[in-house]
Amino acid sequence: MTVLDSRALGRATLARQLLLDRADVPVLDAVAHLGGLQAQEPQEPFVGLWSRLHGFDPSALSDLLVRRHVVRTHLMRRTVHLVTAEDVLAWRARHGDMLRQRVLGVYRRELDGVDLDELAAAGRAVMADEEPRSMTELARALAGRWPAPGPRALGEMLIAALVPVVQAPPRGLWRTKAGVRNVLLSSWLGREIDPPSADGSDPVGQALVRRYLAAFGPAASADLRAWCGLAGLPAAVAAVREELVSFRDERGRELLDLPGAPRPDPGTPAPVRFLPAFDNAILGYDDRSRIIDGAHRGLSVAGERVVLVDGRVAATWNVENGGTVAVTPLHGLRAADRTAVAEEGSRLASFLSDDESGRVRITRA
Repeated sequence: MTVLDSRALGRATLARQLLLDRADVPVLDAVAHLGGLQAQEPQEPFVGLWSRLHGFDPSALSDLLVRRHVVRTHLMRRTVHLVTAEDVLAWRARHGDMLRQRVLGVYRRELDGVDLDELAAAGRAVMADEEPRSMTELARALAGRWPAPGPRALGEMLIAALVPVVQAPPRGLWRTKAGVRNVLLSSWLGREIDPPSADGSDPVGQALVRRYLAAFGPAASADLRAWCGLAGLPAAVAAVREELVSFRDERGRELLDLPGAPRPDPGTPAPVRFLPAFDNAILGYDDRSRIIDGAHRGLSVAGERVVLVDGRVAATWNVENGGTVAVTPLHGLRAADRTAVAEEGSRLASFLSDDESGRVRITRA
């Protein structure tokens, strides 16, 4: 079986994630291809798409949110994701048990004795008037009936797990600061989420396997689980295995992939790319060594924005007052790489400031 080293896997990831060459595709198609973008920080998906698409116009993404073609909702790993309306309707029920268990992992003691099905029905009844509510407002509406858990545990279970909701605009719009106001997903999109398969098969799970590999492959089953948070996908993987090709990584893990998916030559040049906080190009794997050194793995869960140089995380970045993009290398950069980082950082500064600032400051490693 062919062994793919970290460089080969890294180049495949860049190609699948639209980071090797910026893509000429509509914003909606990009969000769908990527399987959504992690979006608990509302402005971060705009940078993620700017780094992936030619001529990205942030107003296009805002327009998709307002027109309800994409939504912000708790989904993979119980984190807020920006996903297409079509995908959230198809995937939400498949994630329901995982969402419950992840909230219980934090609030099991507080929610002990609470009938979650009864709580879910009560939550949906309150939200049925289509009035946007914060998590606290919904919890307070039900606190008289369930006083023991407290508003935080009650609200987290309702909003993140039991009641499918979306975060309504203006939350998530370009350069807009707004609190989270939740609306029933079914009310927002005009139909209920797709129910689980009645015959016990798992077409949604099988679709998730294919979609994951298209955007992240080649990858191991553990990587798939790390991306979506779902533990119950071995049967789905087995069901589609005959469609797939197999490799091994340098650790000996079996990697699965779609046969026609791009796997560029490891020597393919990789341009500098600026990634937003919590980008799935890093978080979408259990083994992230294809793109980030083990010593720096913690950056990906700490909300640090990172810079890719030659396909690997080589620096962090932020925006200072006045619009300057400040880059902090994690190690020494070659002169050519430093120049490339400065040039791409200047383009990012211009994007973030409507061409008012192209300033970049690169600190010492």
